[in-house]
Amino acid sequence: MSETKPFNPWSYKPWWCQPWSIALTGISLILGSWLLFKLIWVSAIVAVPVSLWMGFFLLVWPKLMQEYHRELETSNTDFQK
Repeated sequence: MSETKPFNPWSYKPWWCQPWSIALTGISLILGSWLLFKLIWVSAIVAVPVSLWMGFFLLVWPKLMQEYHRELETSNTDFQK
């Protein structure tokens, strides 16, 4: 019996596009805007798009890739039958 490993979309990405680097970059941008300007509204303007960017690449993109990979495996299995 062959066991298939679960698909990990992060294994196909370079080091600068890993979850830790995305989170570190986003937090650094938000914190940097606060340390530089000391204005909450500037930090909020920075935080909204950066948080959306982090949310997409840390939460949405991996799920989309896993779903895509599952569909590919299903279609390949159906094709081979």
